[in-house]
Formats: sequence, C-alpha cells, structure tokens
Amino acid sequence: MQDELSNSGDRVPGPTSPDAPTVLVVDDEPSNLASIEKIFQRDGMRVLTADGAKAALELVRTHRVQVVLTDLMMPGVSGLELLRAIKQISPDAEVVMMTAYGTVETAVQAMREGAYDFVEKPLKRMTIVKSVRKAAERQSLVAENRSLRNEIKLLTKREIVGSSPALRRVLDVATQAAPSSATVLILGESGTGKELVARFIHDHSSRAKAPFVAVNCSAIPETILEAELFGHERGSFTGAFARRDGRFARAAGGTLFLDEIGELSPSVQVKLLRVLQEGEYEPVGGDTVRADVRIVAATNKDLRAEVAATRFREDLFYRLNVIAVTAPPLRSRREDIPLLVDHFLGVYCAKNNRPRLEAPREVLAVLCDYSWPGNVRELENVIERAVVLCRAEKLTVDDLPDVVREGESAEPSTITFSVGTPLDEVERRLIRETLRHAHGDKSVAAQLLGISTRTIYRKLGELE
Repeated sequence: MQDELSNSGDRVPGPTSPDAPTVLVVDDEPSNLASIEKIFQRDGMRVLTADGAKAALELVRTHRVQVVLTDLMMPGVSGLELLRAIKQISPDAEVVMMTAYGTVETAVQAMREGAYDFVEKPLKRMTIVKSVRKAAERQSLVAENRSLRNEIKLLTKREIVGSSPALRRVLDVATQAAPSSATVLILGESGTGKELVARFIHDHSSRAKAPFVAVNCSAIPETILEAELFGHERGSFTGAFARRDGRFARAAGGTLFLDEIGELSPSVQVKLLRVLQEGEYEPVGGDTVRADVRIVAATNKDLRAEVAATRFREDLFYRLNVIAVTAPPLRSRREDIPLLVDHFLGVYCAKNNRPRLEAPREVLAVLCDYSWPGNVRELENVIERAVVLCRAEKLTVDDLPDVVREGESAEPSTITFSVGTPLDEVERRLIRETLRHAHGDKSVAAQLLGISTRTIYRKLGELE
C-alpha cells in the first residue's frame, strides 16, 4: 500500500486554511498512518492519528473531527464497532472505511449503519482524498442545515418575557390551571399575548407532547368555519370532493386554542357547547366522534356584554369561563419593557443577520413613556423596524417611529389596583410609576409623592 500512496510525489504541504476539515486516521499499522497523514497534510487538511479504537474515541471526544478514516479490520475493536461508538459520541462526524479485498460486504454493512463511504486496498492517493473531501463537504452541509434549523426554531419560538407583578399573577394562575382538564378563557386587549398564555398552559399540561392547534375564529369565513373546526365527509356539501379532518381531529390528545371566540356564529356556538357538555361532535355529514381535546379560548371582547346583547350564548359563556385569566396590557407592566426590548433586539438582529444592537437609556425612556395602544405586538413591530433602519451600533431615538417619539404619552395620573392587592405591591408600583413619570429623578418623584428624598431611597431599598 505504501507504494501506491508514495505516488503522490514530493509536493510541499499545502497551507491549512481556518475552515479546513479535521480528519482522524485510524490504523494499527504505523507505516500506513504516516503515509496517509502526509497525503492529507499536503492537501491542506488538519490530521489526527490513532493506532486503535481507544485512542480514536478519546480524540473524537476532545477534538472537533469532521471525518474519520478507519481501517475495517483491526485487532481488538473492529472498524464496525468503532463506527457505532463514534456515532454515539459525535453523530455529525462522517466515517470512511478502509477495507481489503474480500471484506466489501462488511463495508457495505458499515454504510447501512451510518458510514459515508468505503475505499478498497491497496489505497490510491486520489481515491482516498476524493472520498474524504466529499465526506467533509457532506458533514459541513449537514451541520449547516442543523444550525439553520435551530436558528429558525429560535426565531419562531415565542416566549413570555417579563417579571412584573401583573404578569406573574397571570402566570401563577396559568401554572395552577395547566395540569387540570379545565377549560380556560383568556381575556385581554389585542396584542397582549393571549396565544402565548395558551401555549404556556399547553406546555405545562399533561398534553404537552400532543398537538397544539390554534384557530383564529375571526379569520375564517363563517360559511366554512363549521367544516374547518369539525371536519366534513365527502359529498356533504357542494365542493366537498373528499373527506377532511377538522381542527378538533388534528388536536386529538392535545389542546385546541380558539382565538377571538366572541366571533363564533350561533350555529357553531351550539356545536361547541355540545363538545364542552358531552365531549363529542359531528363532522359535517358524518357520525358522532369523541373529542379528546382540551379547549383554551381567548377574546378581546366583553363576553358578558355580548351575552346581555344576545350575541353570545349564556350557557356557552359559563362553560368557557371555568378558569379566566386576563393578559395584562403593556401599559400596566411597564417595568417589562426593557426586558421585551432586549428580547426583540436579539430576535430581529439574528433574523436580519446583523450584530447585536443595544438600546441606550434615552431610547428606553421614550419607549417606556409611550402608551402602547397596540401592546406587546406594537412594541415588537417598532423594534423590528428600528433594527432594520438603524445605521449605528446602538439604537437612537431617531430610529423610532414618529408616533412613538412624538405621540401620546402615557397618563401618569391613574394607577388601578384590584381589591385585595397587598399594600407593599401598591407602594412598589406607585413609587416605580412615579419615578417613571419623573424620568428617574428621585427628588422630583419624592415631591410628587409628598415624601422626602431620603424616604424614597429607603422605600426603594425595602422594595428591592
């Protein structure tokens, strides 16, 4: 074999580029190791060598190896056993087998178990270089695809961000309700993150591994909403050329989230009521089906007023309103705005492939002083716009829309507390809201509150 490998000539080893693949060569014959190492070094690759499986596995654990070139027949642990062990430690690493005449069938078996390729002895320089190069390219593509999938997953994954008392109260109720089978009704203004609360409940329930299916009841025409929810049989109406499962069937075993439930037509309300009462429904033109779903609904309407106006069934309202939570508007959780800004900056800087931006204090002050009628959704849109338009390393006030810079400021004169709110929380929110209105000036805040500056410092210390 050495004679075949020595035909490479006396070329000067090529320079090793920063992105050159690392190849691990495993062979129990020292002369083979030395010859193959020189070939790959001349081709500009990084080379590691091992004279057996134990040393090879240690190198795979401690180095980022793209390709392993190993002999198939070795004393002790065979190349096939080494392949299995490598795939356990580093699934992304590609393995090329070196095999002698008569062991090709074993090499094919190795490929079935995850090897990329095999090369027959006596080895030829061009053959092994070509095989290892292709294996390295494949490994790079697989790793890049996985990285992109993870990045997309991070970008599309939405999470609840914040630590304000208003948000914590909602999450406390959601956490308690999640393990139960009770129907949950999520109330709140548009853009407050009602679907995020629904997903939080699903993720903390026993149904977390089953589907979470969301339906925006206002986005689907009334004429097809019933079939969309409950499914239909072939020929059940004009245009029903095939049987189709509805959202209830797709959510089987999991959670069905009905957003904007206040928009349901009276006929669909009746069918939904049956699901909640009897645990069953009928596809359009079909037979009765058991409904194995947990229903979480949401609306920005006052359903009690809708019931009083006879636009929403009273019995359905009470079936839905077993556990009610209200997603707080952004203006009632202003202390979460810096956290939300930082979160959205991370998301949209990554999405737009630009370095991470920061939001200086003056930008945060403007953002915290705005009324946010569109709530968190509006804030997210503002940050995405700012990331796209920003030309510096930090956001500036000029990167914000005119409506935010010059629009309506939040009214500082009114703070609403629920009956039973602990006094220390009342005091905390009152002091923090006053400080926000005073742009952090503790002397001004103390004057507004009718207390001394020393007292406000002491109170802040107690409330930390």
